[in-house]
Amino acid sequence: MLDTTLGHGYADDYAVSWPMAIAPPAQDVDSSDARQYNRIRRRLSVLDAVLGLAVLGALLVTGWTMDLRDLTHRGDHSYGVALALYVILLSVIAKVVGLGLDYYSFRLEHQFHLSNQKFGSWLWDQFKGWLVGLVISILLAEIIYGLIRWQPQTWWITAWAVFVVLFIVFAQIAPVVLFPVFYKFRPLENEELKQRLVSLGERAGTRVRGVYEWKLSEKSKKANAALTGLGNTRRIILADTLLTNYSTDEIESVLAHELGHHVHKHILKSIIVQAVVTFIGFWAVKSMIRIAVQREWFSGQYDFANLPLLVLVTSVVSMLLMPALNAWSRHNERQADRYAWESTGQVAPFISSMNKLADQNLAERNPSRWVELLFHSHPAVSKRVAAAEAWAEKNQLSART
Repeated sequence: MLDTTLGHGYADDYAVSWPMAIAPPAQDVDSSDARQYNRIRRRLSVLDAVLGLAVLGALLVTGWTMDLRDLTHRGDHSYGVALALYVILLSVIAKVVGLGLDYYSFRLEHQFHLSNQKFGSWLWDQFKGWLVGLVISILLAEIIYGLIRWQPQTWWITAWAVFVVLFIVFAQIAPVVLFPVFYKFRPLENEELKQRLVSLGERAGTRVRGVYEWKLSEKSKKANAALTGLGNTRRIILADTLLTNYSTDEIESVLAHELGHHVHKHILKSIIVQAVVTFIGFWAVKSMIRIAVQREWFSGQYDFANLPLLVLVTSVVSMLLMPALNAWSRHNERQADRYAWESTGQVAPFISSMNKLADQNLAERNPSRWVELLFHSHPAVSKRVAAAEAWAEKNQLSART
């Protein structure tokens, strides 16, 4: 999806009427609201990560994870049922501990006038998100510990392969199964825009199965767009907030960026990168569990009281790899941006859409270097605008010679 937390800019449409390759003036100064909003969000994300690690560490250090495991075995449950009950208890604990931060995040969006969602709707979404996460967590836990019992020496390699397959499956079914759980979608009624976007997709070499309006305004004032799904589920989704406030040229430039990911095979590359990261994660988990069993922290690899250790190790691995993954993602985004300019032949709609998205989503235009390196998966808006202007200037010089 298009990153919508990128900066602060204009909210009007006049820029798209300018001649091709002539860009509107860049805005480089962040508003105080943008700086404060993003500073708070970063602190919340760090606090959430620290709190999660602290809960996992406490369960392991205090031995509470053993108590939870013993509790699930009461009633003479089978191993699989006991494991499912353990995951439910762990999930409830994590949700209760983090609910305060979740609520603060909800209030933060209202404080900065970025949300339309009522408390009841937010609470319902929280429950649905928890339930979906719980079902997926139980499925993954059953797979992992089933493989540990079946293949105690090589379980982690098989589990890695299964997880890669599941990653692809979830990417395919998400638009038709997961997204509708939280948002409403309907076929785009603007036939002219629909045909324009479908044609853009065909020029990019991808067959789009449908163009849908995403009813984002029911919950948020932000805007977004995406090319989602794989194969038969591939579709374009456009937030109604985007359709209302952006010109056809701007929407086309936004989608052209998304199609740039397809042209450069970023989806395939992401699957490969995810496979590598998952392999590293499973190797680290296997090694730590083996050490823990040797030190008699647990009765065996199959003792699911070690699940907090598994989650802790994978979380640490993800955090350590995040700066490198963000750098790679920013590289991909720059490639997608360039494709947007080349495929549409102009940069003015791209720049005006970036300005308006940045303004609408109240984001920092010029984050510090360390903030961008550690937290941002997309280049700063100021850099994207500057790159577009440089590309346009280069093309103008080439046309004159």
